[in-house]
Amino acid sequence: MPDNTFVHKCIFDTLAGLSEGLSHFSGPSRVAVIFKARADEPFSLYDPQNLLRGHEPRLKELYLDRWVERAPRRIFNGKQEFLHVFPEENLQLAGLISYGGSSRAFHYQMWFTEHHPDMCAVGPTERWLEHAAWRVSHDVADEKDLYTGISGNFLKEYATHAVRDHIVDEMNRELGWDTQLRVFPILDAVLGISRTREEGAWPRGDLIFVEPTGTSGIGFLAKFPHLERPGLGNFKHVRKLLQAVEDSRRKLISDGVSIVGIAGDTLPGFFIGADFRVRHGFLNLASGPVCSFSDGRFHSTTHKAKLVQVEEVLLESDVSPEDQSTLFRIVADLVHSAEALKHGCTLVLDLNRRPVAISGQAVEKPLDLRQEGTLELAKSLAKVDGALHIGRDLQLHGFACLLDGRAIAGEDRSRGARFNSALRFTAERDNIVVVVVSADRPVSVIEQGVELNAQCQWKPVSGGTIRPPRLQEWLNE
Repeated sequence: MPDNTFVHKCIFDTLAGLSEGLSHFSGPSRVAVIFKARADEPFSLYDPQNLLRGHEPRLKELYLDRWVERAPRRIFNGKQEFLHVFPEENLQLAGLISYGGSSRAFHYQMWFTEHHPDMCAVGPTERWLEHAAWRVSHDVADEKDLYTGISGNFLKEYATHAVRDHIVDEMNRELGWDTQLRVFPILDAVLGISRTREEGAWPRGDLIFVEPTGTSGIGFLAKFPHLERPGLGNFKHVRKLLQAVEDSRRKLISDGVSIVGIAGDTLPGFFIGADFRVRHGFLNLASGPVCSFSDGRFHSTTHKAKLVQVEEVLLESDVSPEDQSTLFRIVADLVHSAEALKHGCTLVLDLNRRPVAISGQAVEKPLDLRQEGTLELAKSLAKVDGALHIGRDLQLHGFACLLDGRAIAGEDRSRGARFNSALRFTAERDNIVVVVVSADRPVSVIEQGVELNAQCQWKPVSGGTIRPPRLQEWLNE
């Protein structure tokens, strides 16, 4: 029978490492867990950063009102497996990713973390939570005398393993267990190539990994002799070959060991794709995106601003629903264009019925941004120093606009002129939202002198082992 103090230490160490690892992968990420080590004890909850606040009614319904104890676990060869972790039903709570499991060593645990709006896919994060549950179950099974405390540290660096586990699950589902593709060498090659420059240029283009037996169905434009195929581990050689597929629909094809040749758009039903886009890239499966990569690490981000705060401001305004949708699409197109082209820009979204006067380059007649050609022109004008002035009438009223204002509290000298000018300008004007796109920082959405999408400073879980509250106690707080 597990000692509760030891169980709490296992939970605490795992949660601390899990939260730190996910924060490197997805941005600041809180983690929580609901658990009971034995069937005869009440549920406990450990939520040091208040991730689950707001979900109290649903948690009460699931764990206190409707909970039914599980039937005895399956028997294998007349003997119950001790270390196997059986998955529990995903709770599907809004805004959260969860994974739960139960085993003979640990009766029930359900792990939660944030579903960030800019994630390529939730699969790798689910695998991360799954491994946390597996770690806790095994640590408790090993008991206190054999506990090393390594689980938390291992989970800090689990990103590549989580990506690999997700890909392997998808690959086994599509191809079965008998496959020759080895995922870890592929992931190592992707990161290695992404860090390799050719004549000062970062890699661009598509590298596709296919099952060796599936290469026969690919329409190669050029196929290399078997004994002369560049090895995948020769990053420099592969980087040179990527130049043949830059800015085209051609793909470099690999069987996971070497580069087989160059092909067009005809690809097999399952493949792993690396889309190199200069300083970052994306890892994809035939079924969709998996994650991105940059700076020698994998990340969950799509590298596109979701602009949730802009959407919320528009929904709360008196702009008609149809114009709200069009305005949001215009702003999103302009922001994503600037992100893709790696240049900074500033957009002033003016929701006043009569646009405010802003110093800058006026146009004789406002430009209708609903027109495709005009929107493309606006994307180019966004490169000019100064801001684009966009009205609620879906028109561009000026560009190269200068945003002035008096100094306010909350300015950040490290953020540069665009950001601080936007703070000052909006602090003195109503119904104005400014979107600041920096070449090297996340997009900022500013209203009334406040950055709406500013993230609270993530603080690692600290302190000694504590007794997590009972779920009933937490719900009554």
